[in-house]
Amino acid sequence: MPLPVLFGANVEPHALPVGRSSEHALLIDSLGLDLLTIQDHPYQAAFDDTWTLLTFLAARTRNVTLVPTVSSLPLRPPAVLAKAVATLDRLTGSRVQLGLGAGAFWEAVEAMGGSRRTPREAVDALEEAITVIRAMWSGERSVRTHGAHYALAGVHPGPAPSPGLGLWLGSYGPRMLALTGAKADGWLPSHAYLGLDALPTAVRRIDDAALAAGRDPDTIRRVYNIAGVIQPESAGPFQGPASQWAEHLVALVCTVGMNGFVIWPERDHTRQISAFAAEVVPAVREALARKT
Repeated sequence: MPLPVLFGANVEPHALPVGRSSEHALLIDSLGLDLLTIQDHPYQAAFDDTWTLLTFLAARTRNVTLVPTVSSLPLRPPAVLAKAVATLDRLTGSRVQLGLGAGAFWEAVEAMGGSRRTPREAVDALEEAITVIRAMWSGERSVRTHGAHYALAGVHPGPAPSPGLGLWLGSYGPRMLALTGAKADGWLPSHAYLGLDALPTAVRRIDDAALAAGRDPDTIRRVYNIAGVIQPESAGPFQGPASQWAEHLVALVCTVGMNGFVIWPERDHTRQISAFAAEVVPAVREALARKT
């Protein structure tokens, strides 16, 4: 059975003005949106640390699920990250998902003490990290994993998180998409990097890899991050009225298989988030209900 369609909004981790990110998070929570995302670029001087901010916002909100899009693996050791996420999952009543990426902006990563990796090394490291994270969440008495980048040598993991905690990957290339289908619980592409024309092919790669691994593709969460603006006049995809947004999102659910959407407002965040929740989301839900 297909997963329910989720809707959310992105909160920017800008350090200034103080309190703006909290204001937007409380708005997202009060509007009944499902997801709150925060990008993770630890080397960005203008940003607060994503995991500290995410934890702070989790304590202030009550219902929304929080997701980093996506955690920078080269700067966040997977075993420690797994422990942190599992802790937050338990403390929030299962209101967190782990978004994870292989890494980007390598000069900045290296400047902060991380390892510069080739594209092949980055995917290899991510696959090893998934094994480490799954082991840390297993609830087993002692776990060992082996890898060139990450390994566990008899660590005692725990406490175990809830069954609802998943690992969602930000992936685009063929190997990353195959890894998503084979081993991840969700997928977090962005419209800015994967346009509407390329989305169906990427989805097919994930589906094929899931089937090859003996998994049901319909169990994979697929959340499209959309930078855009809701406005009276149309200026292209995700640059127009709420009705146009709704039309695009319904098509992505019905013809492509996406099952989640997060708006990244290009301006006027408060008004854009409110318009998305009040005008776009109900229209999409109503249209999908008519199709079932």
